[in-house]
Amino acid sequence: MNWINFSYFAYTSIFLWLVSIVFLNINSNTKKNKILINTFSVLGTLIMSCFIFILWKNLERPPMRTLGETRLWYAFFLPVVGQITYLKWKYKWFLTFSLFLSIVFVLINILNTETHDKTLMPALQSIWFVPHVIVYIFSYALLAASAIVSLKALYEIYFTKINRKTMHLADNLVYIGFAFLTMGLLFGALWAKKAWGHYWTWDPKETWSFITWMAYLSYIHYRYHKPKNLKTPIWMLALAFVFLIICWFGINYLPTSINSVHTYTN
Repeated sequence: MNWINFSYFAYTSIFLWLVSIVFLNINSNTKKNKILINTFSVLGTLIMSCFIFILWKNLERPPMRTLGETRLWYAFFLPVVGQITYLKWKYKWFLTFSLFLSIVFVLINILNTETHDKTLMPALQSIWFVPHVIVYIFSYALLAASAIVSLKALYEIYFTKINRKTMHLADNLVYIGFAFLTMGLLFGALWAKKAWGHYWTWDPKETWSFITWMAYLSYIHYRYHKPKNLKTPIWMLALAFVFLIICWFGINYLPTSINSVHTYTN
């Protein structure tokens, strides 16, 4: 399985997601349109999951080693988060942005071809590899979704009027995302102990993971103690996502990454 095969899956998912977006923005309140929205959104996501499954089988390893492979998982998880949110809270705009971001990730992978290597370095041949990466990717998808909400909240604060439902959605996404982020941090520590003999060594990746974790924890504490103040936590949430981006792939471009044990993710 290579990126030539990927294009067939990718363009099909993109088409289905685009159709779903169209129906989301043209009288989506009718029962028929709601069914079409859910159907096309879910089908596009299922097709992407099929490619991940086939790639996993052909590589004979979890497709989680490179940035391109992790982008596949974001293209899968973001529509899932958007779909669940749409079904529960009926946020049309949120599903629209979730599908749009998924399309962006898929297009990046189409434009940036990769050669998939079946081999895994010894450090990745661990029982903690899959749970650590999966929970982190899912938490990143949830927190990326919360970043989308923060942008909407910033627009409302400065140009219209803040909607309390927007903050409610941001809070729920952060709470769930932070829980998975914490699990990812703990799984990573257990993995590090098995692979390198230490739970924590303040490796650049570990340091930025901790900074990201603290940023979202600060947001949660601020929202709890000052629930009426809305502007500050929204900016905190936007900044926390910047830290997350640095932790995810920005760290690979920092000089300190040369000595990082996480350089296998490049």
